[in-house]
Amino acid sequence: MKIGFDISQTGKDKAGCGYFADSLIQSLAASGQDNEYVLYPHFGAGFWDPTGRKTTRNFDLNNVSRIVIGNNFHESQAFWKYFPSDGEDMLGNPDIVHANNFFCPLALQEAKLVYTLYDLAFLLYPEFTSEQNRWTCYEGVFNASCYADFIVSISHYSRKNFMEIFPHYPADRIRVAYPASRFSSMSGSEQGSAFKELIPDKFWLAVGTLEPRKNIRRLLTAYAAFISGNPHGIPLVLAGGKGWLEDDLEEFINILGISGCVKMLGYVSDDELIWLYRNCFAFIYPSVFEGFGLPVVEALSLGAAVITSNTTSLPEIAGNAACYVNSLEEKAIAAAMWKLMNDNDYRMKLKSLSKTQSLKFSWDRCASEVLDIYREVVKRPKLNS
Repeated sequence: MKIGFDISQTGKDKAGCGYFADSLIQSLAASGQDNEYVLYPHFGAGFWDPTGRKTTRNFDLNNVSRIVIGNNFHESQAFWKYFPSDGEDMLGNPDIVHANNFFCPLALQEAKLVYTLYDLAFLLYPEFTSEQNRWTCYEGVFNASCYADFIVSISHYSRKNFMEIFPHYPADRIRVAYPASRFSSMSGSEQGSAFKELIPDKFWLAVGTLEPRKNIRRLLTAYAAFISGNPHGIPLVLAGGKGWLEDDLEEFINILGISGCVKMLGYVSDDELIWLYRNCFAFIYPSVFEGFGLPVVEALSLGAAVITSNTTSLPEIAGNAACYVNSLEEKAIAAAMWKLMNDNDYRMKLKSLSKTQSLKFSWDRCASEVLDIYREVVKRPKLNS
């Protein structure tokens, strides 16, 4: 098979979609030489990485090539939005095109379209994102419900949401393939140890793009309550790039009076992130909505004790290896922090369960399941044939 694969978000400062595409294509490319992969650094009408030609995933393998669509955003957007009659020739005539950044191509005549479904937070919690992002995501998922020949869902929770909102889509054409941690218990170096100069031996850790869905403000409010009862308590470290609708987050921290206890690191390298996961007192992820929750699996894979939300996909992912909280209640988040602080046996139990739970998720397994989908979809008629 010849698979055209969207790598548009695998470049600099990648987040969830980019990590999924990046890890999956690495496992697919390593799975053997039976298939040919054509990588598209520029994909879709709504996303453009000006450094993508240089920074997106690349391979020195005989069965992997790259095709760059457009020299600038205008050219790339025009191609994908007004797909030309020879568009599939320009894409290398793949048997399958796999879309990974919410955009859904509409005019593929011969190639089968596989679409990655992440989540539908933009529909269920529209207040958590910008108008532009909400429309881009909705347009992509809606079009997938009409044109995708097969959908890869990253969790059963996301699959359930999709089928409830788009019941017209054939249920036998959507299947779950779980992502996994890109870190193993043996990966990484001591590069992150430079943080020792900035961070005490004990610290709470929160990881994720700074956006409302991640519930950072409730976490900060809970942490302020925790610190007020424990003035010598350990700091809270936030690692993640800026998203949207959180431009005044530092001002919010100042108003809470905890600026001296909260350390905002911004976007960190993989080695630095590994060090943070390994050395944190506990990892806190009180997200309001997740299609999967990749940072939770990353934390579990590196042996962290995890506090996370009891909602959406997170119990599906963390199993019995997490302390669950109602993420809408600051008191519940603070209580969980107190529980781990005062009950070290419980914290160590969570740490002992974490790696076992993370082993349920594997990029090799994900790649194998996606390959099965590829084999199936090339044999089936197109959705609208």
